[in-house]
Amino acid sequence: MLDKRRIEVGDTIAIKKSELETLLQTLAAAGYVPLGPQVRDTAIVYDRLENVDRLPKGYVTEQAPGRFRLVRARHSRFFDFIPGAASWKQFLFPPRLDLLTLRRNGKSWHQVGSRPEPNAYAFVGVRPCELAAIQAQDKVFLREDYTDTTYQAQRTRVFILAVNCIHPAGTCFCGTMGTGPRADSGFDLCLTELDEHFLVAVGSALGRDMALDLAGESASAFLLGSAENALQHAAAQTQCDIDPSTCAEAMLDNLDHPHWDEVAQRCLSCGNCTLACPTCFCWDVSDQTNLGMTETRRERTWDSCFNPTYSYQAGGNTRPTIRSRYRQWLSHKFGSWKQQFGILGCVGCGRCITWCPAGIDTRVEVATLQKETEQ
Repeated sequence: MLDKRRIEVGDTIAIKKSELETLLQTLAAAGYVPLGPQVRDTAIVYDRLENVDRLPKGYVTEQAPGRFRLVRARHSRFFDFIPGAASWKQFLFPPRLDLLTLRRNGKSWHQVGSRPEPNAYAFVGVRPCELAAIQAQDKVFLREDYTDTTYQAQRTRVFILAVNCIHPAGTCFCGTMGTGPRADSGFDLCLTELDEHFLVAVGSALGRDMALDLAGESASAFLLGSAENALQHAAAQTQCDIDPSTCAEAMLDNLDHPHWDEVAQRCLSCGNCTLACPTCFCWDVSDQTNLGMTETRRERTWDSCFNPTYSYQAGGNTRPTIRSRYRQWLSHKFGSWKQQFGILGCVGCGRCITWCPAGIDTRVEVATLQKETEQ
């Protein structure tokens, strides 16, 4: 048996599958609201996780360009599926956020209400690519020169229970982007699911505290070897023709390439890719006043560079065509993002490919422009 007093950050222990419920209850008792993946309307969503029975146990997902299908498989594993369009971004950077509400009192206006204290969330089942996406958004909202206080308040109250990916989908390319299928850091605890056990890697002092109540044992060489073989196989499955070290130059050196015209003929400018993307951060602010002119509310909402009004200013549009809008999105994600934040804006989750109704494959588009640069 494991001497719990000797669990340290960096250790890996083995627990039976039934101990996952113990971990959820420990997190809840510590004041966290567990959030996790669940099946709803033939899709995977993230919502309050009351117990492990709500997890998509026995499910897998089939994903291809423009295609997502949730399938009930003949197994009893909890995390064999690959997430759908929903991402953890919705809890840290909400799709809609009330910034200010003013109410008229005679001839004057006064502010009403106050923003509630954010919940302490436990994100259960964060994939390595999603973990990398959270870290990418940290660079956007927690900069040295500017900090989004709403994002910061929620981010500091999140416990991350990550899950390594052993069964990637057909649109995953995290192995190429260096963001998976294994999580190396940034989590409190990280699970690797085997047939009868979870391996639990301890990533923080807080994670260590939450693991003390688990009936665990030292991970055997057999279990560690099984996990390593599975992760190496998954890494081989998530490779593509993109070269992350040169794609930024390829994007910015080919802004006038005719290939953008070819892509524009297929793109619908619907914005699905930006809404599903876990790193996109564009927003808009609008003021809404009631008909009686007695109350006005300022709201921040997600926006998209594919929105024709996104680039509208001073009576004109700086990106009036689908070609210009698609080029802006892809060249920013794989090019100028690196100039801004020191990393690429893509984590290889494949959501933009799966949820594109036209079936545009980002991997192919980037690789095509890279080949042009090489030639």
